[in-house]
Amino acid sequence: MLNSRMLEAAGVSTGWLAVAAIGVAVVAYFLGCFNGAVVVSRYILRDDIRDHGSGNAGLTNFYRTFGGPLTFAVILSDALKAVLAVLFAMFIAGHISPELVTLSKYWAGAFCMIGHMFPCTFQFRGGKGVLSGSAVAIMIGIGGDGVFPSWIIPVTVWAGFIVLVAATRYVSLGSCWGGASFIAASWIVYQDPLILLLAAVMGGLLLWGHRGNMARLVKGTESKFAFHKGSQSKKAGAGENVPAEPAPAEKEAEPAPGTEPESEEPGEQ
Repeated sequence: MLNSRMLEAAGVSTGWLAVAAIGVAVVAYFLGCFNGAVVVSRYILRDDIRDHGSGNAGLTNFYRTFGGPLTFAVILSDALKAVLAVLFAMFIAGHISPELVTLSKYWAGAFCMIGHMFPCTFQFRGGKGVLSGSAVAIMIGIGGDGVFPSWIIPVTVWAGFIVLVAATRYVSLGSCWGGASFIAASWIVYQDPLILLLAAVMGGLLLWGHRGNMARLVKGTESKFAFHKGSQSKKAGAGENVPAEPAPAEKEAEPAPGTEPESEEPGEQ
């Protein structure tokens, strides 16, 4: 069994800990199952995001496919559910023992990410956990009591992400940094085996979700981030401006007798 100074300091019976841990895990998981990209695309745009682009139910694929102001709804929902999961865990842990608050953040964050990536409400096809994981990192950085200041964790994760994405335009590269650095920073700050295990679960899930991206990065075929230029959706219900079919009468004029038709430039359509 992993030794944890937080559990030892709490001095709570195993039975109460088990009940609280199961309750927090269930709530955090089902909060994670509320996937903003799937909900917005299916029930507002009437076009499942998982049928387009990379097939991933995450923010980046949603933005590339649909764009528009609804992207902010996806950001808000995926960040808010992680915040709510952590706040609920903090509330429960605070009433049991203040020593368990930090540990409860990691516990709730892990199950929220599991729910986001493997939602039972959407055939276990979710996102990659970047936005929710980033929100969890921020919550962990607030009011921690580690060996070093807890704000080191979100600063390390976010600063590295921003710098890498700005320099390379590879969102996946910044995301992989976030997962790996979250594990390392959590150990540096808390130096607690149980915290390290939960951090490894969250960071490992994020890296696992980006395994295909990592392979494409190595091969040099990964797509770079670009500002949205229009919907890639093929359905009119997704808000795409579908070009009208030309009328039957709208045909190219026949060249006049004795004249040669103008040739098109190579590669132009």
